[in-house]
Order: sequence, then structure tokens, then C-alpha cells
Amino acid sequence: MATKITSKKTKTSAKKDAGTFRSKVTRFLLKATLWFFGLSIFFVVLYKFVPVPFTPLMLIRTIENKSAGKENYFNHDWEPIENISTNLQKAVIASEDGTFLTHNGFDFTAMQKAYKNNERGRRIKGGSTISQQTAKNVFLWQGRSYLRKGLEAYFTVLIELIWGKERIMEVYLNSIEMGNGIYGAQAATQHWYRKDAKSLTKIQAAGIAAILPNPRKYSATSSSSYINNRKAKIVRIMRHIGKIEY
Repeated sequence: MATKITSKKTKTSAKKDAGTFRSKVTRFLLKATLWFFGLSIFFVVLYKFVPVPFTPLMLIRTIENKSAGKENYFNHDWEPIENISTNLQKAVIASEDGTFLTHNGFDFTAMQKAYKNNERGRRIKGGSTISQQTAKNVFLWQGRSYLRKGLEAYFTVLIELIWGKERIMEVYLNSIEMGNGIYGAQAATQHWYRKDAKSLTKIQAAGIAAILPNPRKYSATSSSSYINNRKAKIVRIMRHIGKIEY
């Protein structure tokens, strides 16, 4: 009976090839990780000083409209926070994130409450802070995957450390969706009230803040009873916020 002989040279060559492949994969992953951290920190630092020109959501909405054969309407006017009414700043704090000025990016109490509500089958609530929403809107895509949530937490920590509260609020109010094809406070104020963002009244600011859960579905003017109730609640909360000190 013939005996198969495997040469030591062949075994050594196979081990060497496997080791080379693992080494290449390791080097690739290391380089990719370093590039990711480097680029993410670069853009966070860059956007601390320059306006954010567009966000992933703006691109996604454009693609969605084009795929559906709809007309693409896009309005986005950047304004420094000095030109955005403090009424709107208070309104989004009252509506979206009551502890914005004091937390470090995350409101764990709100997150726990949202988790319990969602478990009970109530209306889905995210529990995201303004910082988290800003991180998601500026740097990431929409969705609920663990990967995106992990990246959202990473970028939230970065912008809290590098930007600070005032810049986070400025970017948030200039970047979020506030209507169908409407992005940012200035574009929203002109669209809904035909005026500048600096001159928003309390009720007008509350109107914009009230539709943020779904700005393409709801209207800030000629609103439904649901939105009118939200407006009234936001105005009541705004009275207790006082002067904003970032």
C-alpha cells in the first residue's frame, strides 16, 4: 500500500501564507481604524469653526425624492446663533432635551424611560439628546442599528468635548430637518412665517419645535389639534427655562 508523504516544506509554506494573510488583514484593519479616528476628529474640529454645508440626511432625501419621481425642493440657509431667536433655542430645549445645558451628551434617565415606553408598545420614543441628534444628523445615516448607535455615541462625546454647548446648539438649529426640503432655523422661519429666524415669537418658535418629531408630516401653521397641544405645552415649559447660559 502506498504511503502519502507530505513534505515539511509544503506545510511550512502553508503556515507562512496563512501568517502573511493574517498579518495583511491586521495591518489593513489598523490602518482603517487610524484613518477613521483621524478623519472623524478632523471633521469635528473643522465644523467647530465653519458652517456645515450639507448632511447625510439631505443627500438621502434628495435620492428618495428622485427615486420616487418627486420634485426636489431644498432650502438651507446657515445663520450664526446670534441671528437665531432665543425663543427657538428655548423651544427646542423644552421640546427635545430639557437637560441639554447640564448633561454631558446623554440623558440616561430619558433613555431608560424611552426604553420602558417602547417595551410596553407605546409610541416609539428615542430618548436622544440634542447632542446625540446633532451627531447623527451631521455625521451619520438614519437607522436603529447597533453600529450606528455606537458611532452616534462616539461622535456625541467628540462634539461635547470639542464644540461645547453653544456650538452644538448652533449646528443643530442650522442642520435639522424642519419641513419637507427645509433645513435649519432660517429656512424654516421663512417657509412657515415669512420672516427671519431672529424675530421669532414664543408661539412661532414653539410651532417649529412642535413638528420636529416628524417635520414632513406635521405643519407649524394651520396645525392639527395634536400640534397645537404640543405648542401650548412647549410654551408653558419655556417660561421656566430662564436665560440661556452656555
